[in-house]
Amino acid sequence: MSGHSKWANIKNRKGAQDKKRSEAFTRASRNIMTALRLGGVRLKTAIDQAKEVNMPKENIERLSQRYEERKANLSNCRFEGFGPFGVPLIMEIETDNKNRTLSEVKLLFRKLGGNLASEGSVIFMFERVGEIEIEGEFSEEEQLGLIETGVKEIEGRAVVLEVVDLAKISAKIKEMGKGIGREEIVMRCKQKVKLASEEEVVKVMDLIEALEENDDVINVYSGFEFR
Repeated sequence: MSGHSKWANIKNRKGAQDKKRSEAFTRASRNIMTALRLGGVRLKTAIDQAKEVNMPKENIERLSQRYEERKANLSNCRFEGFGPFGVPLIMEIETDNKNRTLSEVKLLFRKLGGNLASEGSVIFMFERVGEIEIEGEFSEEEQLGLIETGVKEIEGRAVVLEVVDLAKISAKIKEMGKGIGREEIVMRCKQKVKLASEEEVVKVMDLIEALEENDDVINVYSGFEFR
């Protein structure tokens, strides 16, 4: 759910507190599925995080079994669209049945606002960048040091940088004694839509979260800002 956590907080304040456990399981499941695809030490980390939110062992085993059953037929694709209020959306998909996934995604757009767009209609609004989110805060001096190192932008606890600089700047942040909560390559919107109210944010997040709950949707990237 890259880049969406602060907006999800608005949605939670609007009466979705009872969904916290479900959302925690959804995030943990997605992390495990991603780790299964990528391999390496990521899987152990993802499983440990799932255990921290009390996901049952049976759930974790089912995810692994489901992935093994599907992996030979999986293919990657990308859907593009516009959510409520014209918010641009990019969806990265991994599926064993593109037509089924397309139908499911179309239905979500129809129910929750917006529409799918033709290939190339949205992607030009985005750029692929590295993103690192720390545990804690940066001092003004630390921010200046990171900018000199090559960071493009600092947004609160997150830094945005060129993909090729990800390892270098990650090492720099660790040298500062900062813990890293998230480190990944994402699609970042260059032309964000300004939303006028928390109610509009909630409507956009309703669609994003519904898309993220689909097993075939790997990532959802959006382009909006509020205040």
